[in-house]
Amino acid sequence: MARFVCQQVPLVSEKTSEEITPIVVDGIDEEPVVGNARQFSGKFLIIASVLSAFYAAFHMAALNGLSIGDWTGVTIPLLPRFPMETWNFRIVHVAGALLLGFMLFASVRFSETDGSDMRPNPLVRGLSWLLLLPALFAVGAAAWFGTLIEGGVMWNGMDATLKSREIYLYGIPLMVATVGAIGLSWVERLPRHAFSVTDLVLGICGIAVATYLIVMFGTLMRNSTGTPFAPIGISIAALAGTLLILELTRRVAGLALVIISVVFLIYVFTGQYLPGFLNSPAISWERFFSQVYTDAGILGPTTAVSSTYIILFIIFAAFLSASKVGDYFVNFAFAVAGRARGGPAKVSIFASGLMGMINGTSAGNVVATGSLTIPLMKKVGYPKKTAGAVEAAASTGGQIMPPIMGAGAFIMAEITGIPYQDIAIAAIIPAVLYFACVYLMVDFEAVKLGMRGMRSDELPKLPEMLKKVFLFLPIVILIVALFQGYSVIRAGTLATISAAVVSWLTPYRMNLKSIYKAFENAGQMSIQIIVVCACAGIIVGVISLTGVGARFSNLLLGLAETSQLLALFFAMCIAILLGMGMPTTAAYAVAASVVAPGLVNLGIPQLTAHFFVFYYAVLSAITPPVALASYAAAGISGANPIETSVTSFKIGLAAFVVPFMFFYNGALLMQGTWLEVAHVFVTAMLGVYLLAAAVQGWLFGQVNPYLRAVVGIGALAMIAGGWLSDAIGLGIMALAFAVQRGYLTPKNAARGAD
Repeated sequence: MARFVCQQVPLVSEKTSEEITPIVVDGIDEEPVVGNARQFSGKFLIIASVLSAFYAAFHMAALNGLSIGDWTGVTIPLLPRFPMETWNFRIVHVAGALLLGFMLFASVRFSETDGSDMRPNPLVRGLSWLLLLPALFAVGAAAWFGTLIEGGVMWNGMDATLKSREIYLYGIPLMVATVGAIGLSWVERLPRHAFSVTDLVLGICGIAVATYLIVMFGTLMRNSTGTPFAPIGISIAALAGTLLILELTRRVAGLALVIISVVFLIYVFTGQYLPGFLNSPAISWERFFSQVYTDAGILGPTTAVSSTYIILFIIFAAFLSASKVGDYFVNFAFAVAGRARGGPAKVSIFASGLMGMINGTSAGNVVATGSLTIPLMKKVGYPKKTAGAVEAAASTGGQIMPPIMGAGAFIMAEITGIPYQDIAIAAIIPAVLYFACVYLMVDFEAVKLGMRGMRSDELPKLPEMLKKVFLFLPIVILIVALFQGYSVIRAGTLATISAAVVSWLTPYRMNLKSIYKAFENAGQMSIQIIVVCACAGIIVGVISLTGVGARFSNLLLGLAETSQLLALFFAMCIAILLGMGMPTTAAYAVAASVVAPGLVNLGIPQLTAHFFVFYYAVLSAITPPVALASYAAAGISGANPIETSVTSFKIGLAAFVVPFMFFYNGALLMQGTWLEVAHVFVTAMLGVYLLAAAVQGWLFGQVNPYLRAVVGIGALAMIAGGWLSDAIGLGIMALAFAVQRGYLTPKNAARGAD
C-alpha cells in the first residue's frame, strides 16, 4: 500500500492547541496494492521480479539503441540488437505487458483475508493444464511458418494450402486456448500468493500472437492487410490479441473502457444497418481484424506513445521513488504551504500537481498522495466530500501541468506533429489558471469555515527542505534538456540517470540492488497504462477503418452553420463522454481521433483544437457521473462518490471554461505578441478570482445570491479576453468590491453627499 509515516497526526483545528510533532512523509509515491494483484513468494516472486525488471530495462535499452553486443563486442544470437524495427518493437511491447499483466493480476478480486481461504478447483486446474498444449502448439506453429517464409514460400491469403495450415495448425489451437483460458479465469479462485496455470496460458497466447505477427512482418509491410491477399492468420492473431487486451484491461482498469471498446467493435459489423451519419460500409471480420493490429489501430499512435514516452517516464518516476524525491516533493509542499489557512488542502494542490504531472494517471495519483492529504484535510475541518474533491481536482490538474503533462504533451506531439516545446509552452497559462482557481476555491472555503494554517512545529522546517533542493535537479535537467533541443528519449534518460546520481547525496543512495528494484517497480507500474493504450488503439482502429470520424466532422460542420458555439459545446460533451472511465492518455487518444479533426475542419488551428479536446478528456476524471479520480478520492475520504464528483467539478470549474477561451483568444496558448499574452493572462487571472468568489459565495465576506450572479457574469466577461468585455468585468469587480467593503451602504452614500 501507499504509506506515510507521521509521528502523530499533525492536525489541529482553530479551536484546539494540542502539542503535535512534525510531519515526516515517507513512501508517498509507492504504488498501492489493488484488489486483484497477486503477491507471490518464493520462486514465483523471483520470476515475476526478474521479468518485470527485464521488461523495463529492455525498453530503456531499446529506446537508447543499446544491446549487450554494444557493451561487450560479443553478439549473442538469442538477444535482440537495437534499435529494433518499429512494428516489431511495438508488438513485443504489447506482448510483454500481456505476459506480465496476466501473471500479476488475477481475474477476480481477492477477499479481505488476502485470498488465503480460496482453494483451487481440480477441474479448472486440470482443464488449464490441457489448454497449455494448444497454446504452446500455436507458438510452435507460428515459429515454423517463419522458417517456411525464410525458405522462400510466398505467404498470402489466396493460397488454399497455406490458408488451411494457418487455420488448423495455428488459428484453431490459438483461439481454443485464448477463449478457453479467459472463460476458466472467470471461475478460477486461488489464494493471492498462488500461481495460475490459466493465466500462464493467456500469457503464452499473447506470445503466440506476437510470434506470428513478427514472422509475418514482411507480409504486413507489403500492405496486404485489409485485402484478400492478407494471410488469414493475421486476422486470427489479431482477434485473439484483441480478446487478450480486452480481458487484461478489465482486470487492471475496470469495465468502463472495455464496454466502450466492445460497443465500437459491435459498430464495425452493425454500422451498415444504422441510419444517418452513423451508417458505415459493410466490413468482414477478416478484413477488419487484419488491419486492427497494425499502425491503423492497436500498433498506432497510442501504442507508439506508450512504448516510448510513457514507459520512459514510468521508469523515471520509479527512479524518483527509489531516490525518495516523491517524498521530498510532499514534504517541501508542507513546508511551503502548510502555514496557509486550510494548509493540508493547499499542500494537496502543490504535491498532487507535481506528482500527477509525472505519473500520468489522475486516479492513481489520488490513491498515492490522497492517502496522506485527505485525512489531513478532514482533520482540520474540511467536509469529507470537499477533502476528496480537492485531492481529485489537484491530481487531475497534474495531467495539464507542463512540462510532462502526464505524458499528454508527448502524445499530442506524436498525433499532431507539432514540436513538443511549442506544446509545453502553450500549456503554461492554462495550467496556471487552473491551479489558481483550485487554490482560490480552497482558500475561500477555508476562510468561510474559519480554519487556520498549521503551526510551524507541526511542519517540516523550510530551511531543512531548502538544503535538499538539489532533489529537484532531475526535473530541472529534464526541462532544460527538452528545451535545449534534445530528443524526449534522451532528455528522459538523462533525467532518470540524474535521479540515481542525486540519491548519492542523501541517505537513500541508489546501488545496483535499488536500481534493479526501480526497474522492477517500473515494469509493474507500466502494465495498466500500456494495456489501456492498446485497448484505446482498438477504438482508434474502429474510428479509422469505419470512417466515423470523418462523418462526425461533417456533423460538427453542420452544427457550426447554425452556431459555432453550439458546435464547440457538442464537441466538449463528446470529448468528456469518450473520456469517462479512461486514463488520460487513452481518453485523449480516442477523443483526438473523433473530435479534433472536426474542430480543425471548422477552421480552428490544430494546436487549439487538440488542446480543446485534451482538456475535456482530462476533465472527464472529475466530471459526474463517471469520475474516476473523484471516486478514488471518495473511497479514501468516506464521502458519497457522486457528491465528491460534483464538488470536484465545482472546484475545477475554471478548466471547463478555459478551452473556450482558446477558441476566442489564441494568446492564452502563447499565440500572439507579448502584449497580447500579458493582457489575456492578467484579465483571465482576475476572471478566475471572480469565478471562485461566485462559486464559493465569498468576497471579503459572504456574498448574497444576487451579487453572486453579478460576480459570475463579471468573471465570464473577464475570462473572454476582449477589451470591451474586460471593461465590463472590471466595472463589475469594482462594484462588487465597493458593495462588500460597505462603500455603497446608505450611510456611506449620505456621507459622500455631504
